[in-house]
Amino acid sequence: MIGRQMLWAGVDEVGRGPLVGAVVAASVILPVNHDIRGLKDSKRLTEKRRGELASEIERSALYFGVAEASAEEIDALNIHQATLLAMSRAVSVLSMNPWRVLIDGRHVPASLAHQGIAVVKGDARVDAVKAASILAKVHRDHQMALLDQAHPEYGFAQHKGYPTPQHLEALSRYGLIDEHRRTFGPCKILTQ
Repeated sequence: MIGRQMLWAGVDEVGRGPLVGAVVAASVILPVNHDIRGLKDSKRLTEKRRGELASEIERSALYFGVAEASAEEIDALNIHQATLLAMSRAVSVLSMNPWRVLIDGRHVPASLAHQGIAVVKGDARVDAVKAASILAKVHRDHQMALLDQAHPEYGFAQHKGYPTPQHLEALSRYGLIDEHRRTFGPCKILTQ
């Protein structure tokens, strides 16, 4: 039997800066004495290593959940509020209620149904937050690969929706697709 005091969920998000797609958050509850080696912030790992670790996290975690806030919600709420919404949703899809939730960053979602603690640089300090960072990044990158298949002219598989020169060139050439965030600078210009 696992004591409630041991059920600490780590939460992180990816996708605040891109011009397209959802912001994705994940929550992870790891066993206290887990044996997953090499956990780091997802940005410090290769794509291959993230994929390997994501599979290991999914096998080893006591519980995990992934959720998102859509481009439409980002436009309606703003990226900060949409990020907090995605984080809250990622915790709500866990099949076990955590005792505490460690949120990467400075803000705890007001809609969180559990006691949350903001942990600055949590994705470098807390294994469960590192694991959440990896799951969220792998999930969002998969979304970008699917979007790339539907719209190969934009190059989403390469730039993951960030405002690279390639993406900006495609925007000026082909315009917006439904998944673009219309309130973000380069997209907003095209809607005026």
